[in-house]
Amino acid sequence: MRYDVIVVGAGFAGSVVAERLSARNKKVLILENRNHVGGNAYDYEQDGILIHKYGPHIFHTNSDKVFEYLSQFTEWYDYRHCVLGHIQNKTVPIPFNFASIDDCFHADQAERLKTALIKEYGRNARVPIMELRKSRNPDVNALADFVFENVFKYYTMKQWGLTAEEIDSGVTARVPVRLSYKDGYFDDKYQVMPKRGYTALFKKMLQSNNIEIRFGVNAKELISLDAEGIKFNGEPFKGSLVYTGALDELFDYYLGELPYRSLDLVLEKNNGTFQKAATENYPGKESQYPFTRITEYKHFMENEPADITYIHTEYPLPYNKDAEKGNIPYYPVFTDDNQKMYKDYVEMAKSYPNLILLGRLAEYKYYNMDSIVERALLKASNM
Repeated sequence: MRYDVIVVGAGFAGSVVAERLSARNKKVLILENRNHVGGNAYDYEQDGILIHKYGPHIFHTNSDKVFEYLSQFTEWYDYRHCVLGHIQNKTVPIPFNFASIDDCFHADQAERLKTALIKEYGRNARVPIMELRKSRNPDVNALADFVFENVFKYYTMKQWGLTAEEIDSGVTARVPVRLSYKDGYFDDKYQVMPKRGYTALFKKMLQSNNIEIRFGVNAKELISLDAEGIKFNGEPFKGSLVYTGALDELFDYYLGELPYRSLDLVLEKNNGTFQKAATENYPGKESQYPFTRITEYKHFMENEPADITYIHTEYPLPYNKDAEKGNIPYYPVFTDDNQKMYKDYVEMAKSYPNLILLGRLAEYKYYNMDSIVERALLKASNM
């Protein structure tokens, strides 16, 4: 087969582009390093429980376009994600909200804090912790210090290997303080899970005869970039190359390695039910909790089995491609120096007009699932 497009990676970014182009009768080859579709959203069934191999993925979006597009490949069931945090020997809602304040402070102090917050920011506001810390109101400032110390500070240090001040403000803004009793983790219009899991969704998305998938393939062994352009199997390739992998790897780390954070996910089987919520955070010091959170997968299911359960405990690690643990790049580390190195790699990529960079690794940017689907739909429409 002569290919019009080669896609590196069968996660959301690559799969959406492949599906959209195949529907326009383009011949698409997907090169996937793993032995499955779905990227980090891949899931599998064990003892009747759907386990997310690379950590929890909860679908939520405000985009009608994204929801309607993905609905071609799956049915859904409603799922409202709630998270609890273990703070000073109590289990309280995360994001920190008015119920969390009631749990952590005496009644009179809690009322004073809630009144001060509403007066300064308005009822139902969502305030990033770094914004809250700028308040000149002593009550608000004291609460901000409490939340920062007990919710953000050590969790951030464990998750990113950086202090909250060193990391990009967009990271801490992702989990604001809620000035209400609303305890859901997300506010999106659609909060759902695919009825038969993400893997089934991907398989249906990629079932076109115009798509060929090769698993267990290192794309670098088939694709090269040189002064003459992009080559596939040693021959010039004039079609489009949609690359969703790590950009520094594509250029053989010519400018150095871009830092990522990784995870050691420890899967355990237990009897009964392990915890109250699907995800419970442990934001204390690393000496107390060397992990960040525990996910119990049966809470994601439409009908929870009662007798057994599976949990994932997450231990953040620095990414090391050669290590036994931590060899999967999960999260780009957002610092000014890292962004500069990435932009220099992008300049190198501009030498290849038929190279399209797409996705969390290729763009060195954190994307929610719906955001990368939307971006992939846009990219495909312009190809």
